[in-house]
Amino acid sequence: MIDKKNQEKIEHAVRDILSAVGEDPDREGLVETPARVARMYAEVFATKTAEPFDNYKLFEVENPTEMVLLKDIPFYSMCEHHLLPFFGTVQVAYVPQHNQVIGLSKIPRLIDYCSKQPNVQERLTVMIATELQRILDPAGIAVSIMARHMCMEMRGVSKTGVQTESSYYSGQFKTDRELKREFLQRIAK
Repeated sequence: MIDKKNQEKIEHAVRDILSAVGEDPDREGLVETPARVARMYAEVFATKTAEPFDNYKLFEVENPTEMVLLKDIPFYSMCEHHLLPFFGTVQVAYVPQHNQVIGLSKIPRLIDYCSKQPNVQERLTVMIATELQRILDPAGIAVSIMARHMCMEMRGVSKTGVQTESSYYSGQFKTDRELKREFLQRIAK
């Protein structure tokens, strides 16, 4: 959560931006915009002031499956280059090790945690895998992100609907071609 002093700094900066682009920050429709933007930044950049991710539970299992896969997990983040949103879906798979699995709802929460800061998609992809490795120590991790970037759609090349895909593989997903192929086939469906 952004403290009161930083919220006021954001509000002043937004007023300055509105003035700089030729708007009147005291116009009826804009009077509350600086405060709304400050609250929005507190939400979409929440990880910057949060404690390290610890909102998970590990479970002991006998004879764990060969792969745990969560598909089509939606996410939203902000491009650190233009402070515009990028959004899409994340696919995460891991190979259990030490007879442990993570609670299924915790992976989407981990993705939210990693997403709520200024980002680039490539770093976000690796960050999700790195955090899952730290928490669970699985025998392998696969992360694939497909996203649309408003910094490409709203400005610059202005190409609507372009999707960017990034992926990261570790452990068995990196060394076992058949396992990686299975992951890719399953997320393609």
